[in-house]
Amino acid sequence: MNERQRATIARLLAGETVEDYREGGNSMTPLIRHRQPVTIKPVDVTQLARGDIVLVKVGGRVYTHKITALRKGQAQIGNNHGGINGWTKLSNIYGIVVEVDGRAISGAASKALVP
Repeated sequence: MNERQRATIARLLAGETVEDYREGGNSMTPLIRHRQPVTIKPVDVTQLARGDIVLVKVGGRVYTHKITALRKGQAQIGNNHGGINGWTKLSNIYGIVVEVDGRAISGAASKALVP
């Protein structure tokens, strides 16, 4: 985890919305392109569902990836191309992506802890 990710997680845990978060890589294309800005809000983990895009720590790394499955107290995390990163505790999910490049993601904002 780098300093930018630590700062972002700290802000989300403090209840703040993080705008203009950018992550490198192509594992989420075409949903999120390399370094495309996203807005992340703190999330109510009880509201999460398959397909939600979250900021999450899994396997010691931080990703903006999709939830591919849920079970009691855990979520399976993967990219947009079928790759699976693994299972993680719901407490390792720090926020939900509510906008990509200014475009709202349908239903995501209703799962946020902040309006």
